[in-house]
Amino acid sequence: MKTTTGKGTGPDAVLDTRERIVRAASRLMQRQGYDGTGIKQISQEAEATLGSLYHFFPGGKQELAVAAIRHGDEEFADILRGALESAEDPGDALVACTTTLAEILRASDWTDGCPVTATALGTAGRAPDIQQAAAEAFARWRGLVHAKLTAAGFADDDARDLAHTVISTLEGAELAAQVSRSEEPLHTAGRHLARLIACYR
Repeated sequence: MKTTTGKGTGPDAVLDTRERIVRAASRLMQRQGYDGTGIKQISQEAEATLGSLYHFFPGGKQELAVAAIRHGDEEFADILRGALESAEDPGDALVACTTTLAEILRASDWTDGCPVTATALGTAGRAPDIQQAAAEAFARWRGLVHAKLTAAGFADDDARDLAHTVISTLEGAELAAQVSRSEEPLHTAGRHLARLIACYR
């Protein structure tokens, strides 16, 4: 059984402490950005000592940010995958995706946008490892959309272009929803993505 305090012993306790640190970093950077989040704040949020944090992440904040982005990558991939599997038609699936994202964003009081973008933007041009992790996340999400479209009979080139458009639109709509504190940008994006996909039929 995993410990919830980080004070246990054995491999489960070690994994739990590391996981709490990564989750805390992802959540804080998602809301405050990379520069606005400090190592001490992460350790406090995770209820872990600074020694534990540097034990798992000797590269410090940048190494931890990479782990946080990968965590955010997995979280969003799960949401996207679930939405894409919820309907046979890709357009309907994307409407379901934007509905889910809108619900999650509203439930967080408009604070929990894309954790990958929030972290990566603050390090543009000065942290190649972080930028690479973000690029891999976007590629993974595009791959999920591409697979859905090709399975529905779309040509590979069309599916690839549409996947880029879908992910870029979702990212922009989520940011617009945060700024306006409204679900409408995401709902509008979902409707228009569905229409765009229908045009390729």
